[in-house]
Amino acid sequence: MGGRRRNGGLGLPGHLFCRAMTTPAGSGAGFGSVSWWGLSPALDLQAESPPVDSDLRGDAEPRTPELDVLLLGSVDGRHLLRTLARAALWPRRRLHFYVLENNLEAVARHILIFSLALEEPEKMGLQERSETFLEVWGNALLRPQVAAFVRAQAKRLVHLVPEPDRLAEQRPWLSLGALKFRERDALEAVFRFWAGGEKGPEAFPMSRLWDSRLRHYLGSRYDARRGVSDWDLHMKLHDRGARVIHTREFRRWRDTGVAFELRDSSAYHMPNRTLASGRLLSHHGERVAARGYWGDIATGPFVAFGIEADDDSLLRTSNGQPVKTAGEITQHNVTELFREVAAWGRPRTAQGNPEQVHQDRDGSPERAAPAPEFFTVHFLPLGSAQTLHHKSCYKERFQLLYVACGMVHLLSPDLGATVAPGGRLVVELARYLVDLRQEQLQGFASRVGELAGAAGFTPLPQARPSETFARFHKAPDSDCGTDSAVDSMTPPPDVPTPPLEDLSQALEGGTPPPEPLKRPPESPALPTESDPITRESDPCPHL
Repeated sequence: MGGRRRNGGLGLPGHLFCRAMTTPAGSGAGFGSVSWWGLSPALDLQAESPPVDSDLRGDAEPRTPELDVLLLGSVDGRHLLRTLARAALWPRRRLHFYVLENNLEAVARHILIFSLALEEPEKMGLQERSETFLEVWGNALLRPQVAAFVRAQAKRLVHLVPEPDRLAEQRPWLSLGALKFRERDALEAVFRFWAGGEKGPEAFPMSRLWDSRLRHYLGSRYDARRGVSDWDLHMKLHDRGARVIHTREFRRWRDTGVAFELRDSSAYHMPNRTLASGRLLSHHGERVAARGYWGDIATGPFVAFGIEADDDSLLRTSNGQPVKTAGEITQHNVTELFREVAAWGRPRTAQGNPEQVHQDRDGSPERAAPAPEFFTVHFLPLGSAQTLHHKSCYKERFQLLYVACGMVHLLSPDLGATVAPGGRLVVELARYLVDLRQEQLQGFASRVGELAGAAGFTPLPQARPSETFARFHKAPDSDCGTDSAVDSMTPPPDVPTPPLEDLSQALEGGTPPPEPLKRPPESPALPTESDPITRESDPCPHL
C-alpha cells in the first residue's frame, strides 16, 4: 500500500510520463497504449448480427429471442449506445453485451458513460446530458460543473461497486458478477481517484502530461507542430474519408486535448481524471508506479460520431468544403442518439404506458431510458479472451464477436470457439491511425484475414466493401479446433499484430514483442498480480 501511495504520478520528472524517445523525429506512436475512444464510426450491432431465428417466431409460447455479443476493446460504449438507439427498428430481443477490456479504467469509463446516457430526464435534460458526455468522453480538460458531475457520479459508484444488491437496484443494466474480487476492488479505487481522493491539480496535471506526450511524439518536429498537424489532417485523415474534421478543431485538440469546445475556451481548465491510467516506469533503476496520460494524441475523438450521419444535410459541402465540422456533427449525433436511447423501451415512470413522455427543456418529447430487463452490459475479467472457451456457458454462445484494431492479436481459435455456428465477426481496421502508411494498412488488413481464417471464419459474402471494418462469418457446421492450432497463432515476424502502441513499428517489419498483449500495469491504487484473491464470483452471468 505504501508503495502505491509513494508515487501516484506525483513529484516525478516529466520524462517519466512517457517512454524513452526512439528517434529525433519522435516516437511515431501517437495512438498510445490505452484507448479512450473508438477509431471507427459507431455501429448498430443488430445490423451486424445474424437475423432472429425464425424457429423462435413460430413457438406456441412466444418468447423474446436473445442476442449475445462479445466486444473486445470497444472502449467507449459507442457501439452499444448506437445499438440501443436503433433497437426500435428491429424485432424485439433481449440484448446481452459482454465487454472485455485490457484495463479497468476503460471499464470505469464504460460505467460512467452509460450512467450518464441513462440518467433520468427529470434529473438532467437532453442538451446538458449530451454536452457533458462530449466533454467527459473526448476532452482532456473540463469545465468546473462537468468536473463536479464526474466527482458526484464517482462518489456514488464507489459505494455501489462493493454492494451487489444496491448495484442491481440502481444500475439494473450493469453486471460485474464475472469480474474477480481484486478487479472489483481495483475498480473501486479508480472511482475513488475520480471522486477526488487525491486533492489538487497535481494529482493529475493533465496539461503538463499532454504536452509531455506531444513532445515525445513529435521530437524535433515539436516547434513545427502546426504544420505536422495540418499534414496529418489533410494528407491522411481527409484522404481516408474524414474530410469534415476542420483544421481549427484538429489543431486545438492536438495542442490542448480539447476536442469539443462548447463554451468559451477559458472555461476548460479542470483535468479530466477519467483519462488517467497507471503504468510501471524505471526511475533511477527502480520500478515505480506512475499515473499519466497514455492515450491517443494523433487521431482524436472525432471519428466515432463525427464523420458519418443519418441526416445527409450534415455532410453537405459548399464550394468543395464541408458546411459542418466534425465537432458539430458529433454534437448532433450524440444528442439524437441520447434522444433515441431514452425513447426506446418501456418508460420506467410511465406505468407501462409508452405514450406518456417527459418534456425536455427545449420542449421536445423525451421518454425515460430503456427498460433494463431488455439489455445488460456484462464486464468480463481482464485477460480472459483466451480462456472463455473453457467454460461451457461461453462455448459457442455469441452470435456476434467484435474486435477492435488494438486487440486483433487476441483473435485465435480459442476465441473463435466462443462464437456460435453461423455467427458473425467484425474487426475494426486501422484506417484512421495516422502513423501508419498505406502499405502498412494493407498489411494489417491481410493479417486480419489470416487470423480470422485460422479462428474458423470466412469473409462474409454479402458484406459491402469497407476500409474501416472487416466482416466475417462462421460456417453453420464449423468445428474449429482449439488444441493443435493454438501454437500456430503466434504472429510471424513479417506481419505481426501487436498491441496498439506497437502497431506502426511492428508493421514496418520489426520483431513482434515476446508477449502479444501487455496491458498497462494497474494504476498506483490498484492491486498487483500477487494479490491472493483471484477466483471469480460468478463465472457465467445471466444464465
